[in-house]
Amino acid sequence: MIATPDDYSWFSRERFPEFADAYCFTYVRGLTLEEVVTRLGVRVEDCSRVTLDELIRWQTFGAVAVGDWVLLVEAYGGLGVTEEIIMPLSAGTRLVSHFYLDVDDMDYFYWIDDGKIRFEFAHDEGYSHRIEDGRLQFMFRPHESYSEEMPDELAEILERIDSPVYSIAAPHKGPAFLLAERLTGITMTPQLLEESTYLCGVVPGSR
Repeated sequence: MIATPDDYSWFSRERFPEFADAYCFTYVRGLTLEEVVTRLGVRVEDCSRVTLDELIRWQTFGAVAVGDWVLLVEAYGGLGVTEEIIMPLSAGTRLVSHFYLDVDDMDYFYWIDDGKIRFEFAHDEGYSHRIEDGRLQFMFRPHESYSEEMPDELAEILERIDSPVYSIAAPHKGPAFLLAERLTGITMTPQLLEESTYLCGVVPGSR
C-alpha cells in the first residue's frame, strides 16, 4: 500500500503542539549513535538519555537508532538543514532531513549522498527537481554541491505531489514525510516519536 500525505495528518498542532512552530528531523544511514554524535562535535560522555518531553523542554537535539539509521529529532532547531553541519555529517553515507519554521512559513528538505545534494526543497524556490514533459528535470541553477545523478526513485512521489488531482504545496503538510519515507524506508509515527529514548546533547555554538 502506497502512503499518501494524508497518512501524516496526525502530525498536527493538536497532537504535537511543541513541533507546530519549528521542527527538524534528520536521518543518517549506517552510523552508530555515538558516531553521529561525534560527527556533530559532541562528546558522547556529555550526552544524556531523555524522553521526548525532556528533549523538547531542553530545546536541543536527540538521537535514536531506527534500524540501520539514526534519527535526529529537534524542536525549535535546524541542525539538519545547516549545510555546514549536514555536508560533513553525510560523508560516506546518506542523509535525509526536513525542517519547518512556522513564523516564516519556511520549509526545507535535503537528500544528500556523501556530501552531494541529490534533491532539495528550498524555501521560496520550491523543489530542485520536478516532472516536466513527462521527464524528471533539474530546476535549480547548477552548483558544485549538487550531484549530477537524477533522483529517479522520487519520480513517482513528485508526480503525485504535483498532480492537479492531489495537489499539496507545503512539504510539512505531508510530502516531506512521504519523501523521507521513500528514501529511508522509515515510516514516521507518533509512537516512534513518543516512545523512543533519545541520546541528547548540545552542538557547540548552536545556542
